[in-house]
Amino acid sequence: MVMAGSAPSLQGKPLWLLAELTYRCPLQCPYCSNPVEYTRYKDELDTDQWISVLRQARKLGAAQLGFSGGEPLVRQDLEILIAEARRLGYYTNLITSGVGMDEARVAAFKEAGLDHIQISFQASDEELNNYLGGTDSFAHKYEMARMVKKYDYPMVLNIVIHRQNIDQIEDIIRMTVDLDADYVELASTQYYGWSKLNAELLLPTREQLARAERIAHEYQDRMKGRMKILYVVPDYYETRPKACMNGWGAVFLTIAPDGAALPCHAARQLPGFDFPNVKDHAIDWIWHESPAFSRYRGFDWMQEPCRSCPDKTKDFGGCRCQAFMMTGDATNADPVCDKSSHHAQLVAEVDRMTAQPIEAVRARPLLFRNPKNSRALTPNEKA
Repeated sequence: MVMAGSAPSLQGKPLWLLAELTYRCPLQCPYCSNPVEYTRYKDELDTDQWISVLRQARKLGAAQLGFSGGEPLVRQDLEILIAEARRLGYYTNLITSGVGMDEARVAAFKEAGLDHIQISFQASDEELNNYLGGTDSFAHKYEMARMVKKYDYPMVLNIVIHRQNIDQIEDIIRMTVDLDADYVELASTQYYGWSKLNAELLLPTREQLARAERIAHEYQDRMKGRMKILYVVPDYYETRPKACMNGWGAVFLTIAPDGAALPCHAARQLPGFDFPNVKDHAIDWIWHESPAFSRYRGFDWMQEPCRSCPDKTKDFGGCRCQAFMMTGDATNADPVCDKSSHHAQLVAEVDRMTAQPIEAVRARPLLFRNPKNSRALTPNEKA
């Protein structure tokens, strides 16, 4: 694949399509990646509109398709969309909590041609799992994980790791072993949206992180050849930024429930953007010509130190959302990078947030993702 650049001829293809079918969800996770103001977006694409999206994106070169949400299982047309995706030749992945699924539906997904199911857990402890999800879901998740295995799907489990559950890391991994998982993603919380609001209660300490990394690496060695374990360090503890989405508008396309087209699922928080909608524009135009998808392609938009940095072809300046949240300017270097003039400020903020003992942190209430708490972020919450 040719890396995306400033000239249209160097644009990549939208190889990875994330279809966020709905923001509706039975869970209330305080680290949810959905927009904090998700209740504003109620006009979901209908079945025919989603089929049009799948066809247009496939024509442009999209090969991998994720059905996500919210909780995609609340869409009663999910099997229809899976069948159409199979007909079009996508590799399909259902990203789900498992809540709302039963054996009949797993069988229907198999019949429709779904390739892959990823089930999320909030913790290995039933009480903590149910607290973080806001519903008694642990036992059902366990049952559905086994059902996925019964129907010969790869066993893929995702557990978001943060200060509330990181001390359970070994129990979490043992749970995945008990479920005979093939692939486990220990996904450290990324701090935007709901997790940004809860960052002081979710960000692990350096000591917690060091212990969790050690245990994760031990199990990576122990389970080699039987289970693949991916453990990602939180951005805030890195000194080089990740190549967010492999570059803005390079290979990744998100379609939100209302039809908004986004270069990443968090991009809606960036000010000054009029993100195009598939109800109004063809995906070909959105990808190749829309101002929103061209804004941070290539390198011409970069400020120093990114503009002259040799690593810009590897990390693309990092995350635009993170740069905006921490500096107020999305064109700045991601403050995770120790070349950024804002990096020392980030380190100091991390130290401040993690100074409280875990007992004090757990005594404070989390802000759960639910309609009552859904509203626009204030400037202080964005920063």
